[in-house]
Amino acid sequence: MNPFIRLHPADDVLIARSQLVGGTTVEGVAVRGLIPAGHKVAARAIAPGAPVRRYNQIIGFASRPIAPGEHVHTHNLDMGPDKGDFARDYAFGADVKPPPARREASFMGIRRADGRVATRNYIGVLTSVNCSATAARAIADHFSRRTNPAALAPYPHVDGVVALTHGTGCGMDTQGLGMQILERTLTGYATHANFAGVLVVGLGCEANQINAWLATGHLSEGENLRTFSIQDTGGTHKTVQKGIALIEEMLPRANAAKREPCSAAHITIGLQCGGSDGYSGISANPALGAAVDLLVAHGGTAILSETPEIYGAEHLLTRRAVRREVGEKLVERIHWWEHYTAVNEGEMNNNPSPGNKAGGLTTILEKSLGAVAKGGTSNLEAVYEYAEPVAAHGFVYMDTPGYDPVSATGQVAGGANMICFTTGRGSAYGCAPSPSLKLATNSALWQRQEEDMDINCGEIIDGTATIEQMGQRIFELVLATASGQHSKSELHGYGQSEFVPWQVGAVM
Repeated sequence: MNPFIRLHPADDVLIARSQLVGGTTVEGVAVRGLIPAGHKVAARAIAPGAPVRRYNQIIGFASRPIAPGEHVHTHNLDMGPDKGDFARDYAFGADVKPPPARREASFMGIRRADGRVATRNYIGVLTSVNCSATAARAIADHFSRRTNPAALAPYPHVDGVVALTHGTGCGMDTQGLGMQILERTLTGYATHANFAGVLVVGLGCEANQINAWLATGHLSEGENLRTFSIQDTGGTHKTVQKGIALIEEMLPRANAAKREPCSAAHITIGLQCGGSDGYSGISANPALGAAVDLLVAHGGTAILSETPEIYGAEHLLTRRAVRREVGEKLVERIHWWEHYTAVNEGEMNNNPSPGNKAGGLTTILEKSLGAVAKGGTSNLEAVYEYAEPVAAHGFVYMDTPGYDPVSATGQVAGGANMICFTTGRGSAYGCAPSPSLKLATNSALWQRQEEDMDINCGEIIDGTATIEQMGQRIFELVLATASGQHSKSELHGYGQSEFVPWQVGAVM
């Protein structure tokens, strides 16, 4: 097998399929020194200041002369003096295509009374503020199948009781952006289809007052949404006992849920990549993109996010925007992030992380070009702000940070009832109440960390599967998981600690 991967004839770099030693020669290129797997090799001489292309897109500029066969990485490639501020042709809507022929597939879902369809059947314990987190966890712990299996034994159709706590809710402007985001996030979770019932526990004196949040979210208490506070109840022990009693009232109703055949159009996937490497944009991300195109053809929805990790590749998405204002909203969010990082004395190229760089990614431009491949080729139907309810069907975008738990929290708040998460370094992640599938980018990771990975997209690198074949396998795994098959992260008990609403603004 060719030791190099050439992604486009116009590219200035090749990708090492495995670790290469000096002297290896392919396509007239002689390797100079050791090249780690997934890293870049110069395909031709590159002059200082010249743009360097991968995927036939600019991933940075040579910071010094680069000889053919030389390792291309942080020592000789950077964002250039303008920090990546080079012209990009947004060409709004230029690549919009006719909708795909409608296809029909089904999964065994849980149909709620309002017509929404769930992939899981949890009861959630949310908190208005960090101060009530300990009480909320104690309430959920009472129903743990690991430590107290008898509590849920009579309720086999309930997937569990989970406490989703957070580190904010006070010390913040009650009218500011941070509070707006927190309220949207909590509203999205309180109304999520995968929750049969929700209990919200507050302290009582916090900035995020429960009554104000209910009014903002147009919510009202009922048999499946209950709220109270520690101060009103009379202390922690009384709060825990009251919470247990309220959940015990919800359990019989939740257990009445049954799975039935439902259209795949009811599946909404949040797309994530974390611990990326040089193979992410070659294997797992485009394979997930192929699965997204299949889901869209079946009427489902996929949410691409992580705005700092599409920076420099946003023009590939604006070209697919169904309306100019959709593309312009995405560009506006890019400009917001440029300002946000600047006022915090950072820059967009603070990403990639050290782990990304060890895996072969050099600049945020390179990482972003691989990241957008998760979105497939479908039209971009809408752009949402963090934790906004996703109403459109098809491929959409949500503005979130690149930090995976924060990003996925926003997607689930928006309605994602599944997460698909690609990784090349081995991210450990799971999500509640929406199951998360982990997609390995390379076979070495799969062999090393198979207990955390759900599918091995490294077969694409190995030459034993195509992107289209792997996309079909991912789509089939999505249907099986949505039908109740447990993901690896669910088996390990991930999900409660990964609820991380985005915090912006000053802590007062």
